[in-house]
Amino acid sequence: MNKYLYDGPVMEFDCCVQNNWKGETMAVSETKARSNLSYQWKKRNNRIAGTKITLPGKLRKIV
Repeated sequence: MNKYLYDGPVMEFDCCVQNNWKGETMAVSETKARSNLSYQWKKRNNRIAGTKITLPGKLRKIV
Protein backbone atom coordinates (compact mmCIF):
# COMPACT_ATOMS: atom_id res chain seq x y z
CA MET A 1 0.00 0.00 0.00
CA ASN A 2 1.05 3.56 -0.65
CA LYS A 3 0.52 6.76 1.27
CA TYR A 4 -1.40 9.50 -0.55
CA LEU A 5 -1.63 13.20 0.38
CA TYR A 6 -4.31 15.60 -0.83
CA ASP A 7 -4.18 19.38 -0.60
CA GLY A 8 -6.88 21.17 -2.57
CA PRO A 9 -10.53 22.10 -2.93
CA VAL A 10 -13.54 20.00 -1.94
CA MET A 11 -16.64 20.02 -4.15
CA GLU A 12 -20.10 19.04 -2.91
CA PHE A 13 -22.57 18.46 -5.75
CA ASP A 14 -20.33 20.57 -8.07
CA CYS A 15 -20.22 23.50 -5.62
CA CYS A 16 -16.98 24.37 -3.82
CA VAL A 17 -17.53 24.02 -0.06
CA GLN A 18 -13.91 24.25 1.06
CA ASN A 19 -11.09 25.95 -0.82
CA ASN A 20 -8.12 24.23 0.78
CA TRP A 21 -8.43 20.93 2.61
CA LYS A 22 -5.57 18.63 3.57
CA GLY A 23 -5.90 14.90 4.08
CA GLU A 24 -3.86 11.74 3.94
CA THR A 25 -4.60 8.04 3.60
CA MET A 26 -3.08 4.65 2.87
CA ALA A 27 -4.49 2.86 -0.19
CA VAL A 28 -3.64 0.39 -2.95
CA SER A 29 -4.60 2.78 -5.78
CA GLU A 30 -5.31 6.44 -6.44
CA THR A 31 -9.00 5.66 -7.00
CA LYS A 32 -9.28 4.02 -3.59
CA ALA A 33 -7.32 6.88 -2.01
CA ARG A 34 -9.81 9.44 -3.39
CA SER A 35 -12.66 7.34 -2.04
CA ASN A 36 -11.03 7.15 1.40
CA LEU A 37 -10.35 10.89 1.48
CA SER A 38 -13.92 11.71 0.44
CA TYR A 39 -15.17 9.48 3.26
CA GLN A 40 -12.86 11.20 5.76
CA TRP A 41 -14.13 14.62 4.70
CA LYS A 42 -17.77 13.51 5.00
CA LYS A 43 -17.23 12.15 8.53
CA ARG A 44 -15.36 15.24 9.74
CA ASN A 45 -18.00 17.58 8.29
CA ASN A 46 -21.14 15.66 9.29
CA ARG A 47 -22.34 14.73 5.82
CA ILE A 48 -24.38 11.60 5.05
CA ALA A 49 -22.94 8.76 2.97
CA GLY A 50 -24.98 9.68 -0.13
CA THR A 51 -23.49 13.16 -0.41
CA LYS A 52 -21.55 13.55 -3.67
CA ILE A 53 -18.07 14.76 -2.73
CA THR A 54 -15.32 15.18 -5.32
CA LEU A 55 -11.69 16.13 -4.87
CA PRO A 56 -10.60 17.81 -8.12
CA GLY A 57 -7.02 18.52 -7.01
CA LYS A 58 -4.01 16.29 -7.48
CA LEU A 59 -3.00 13.51 -5.12
CA ARG A 60 0.63 13.13 -4.15
CA LYS A 61 1.90 9.60 -3.78
CA ILE A 62 4.51 9.14 -1.05
CA VAL A 63 6.76 6.12 -1.61
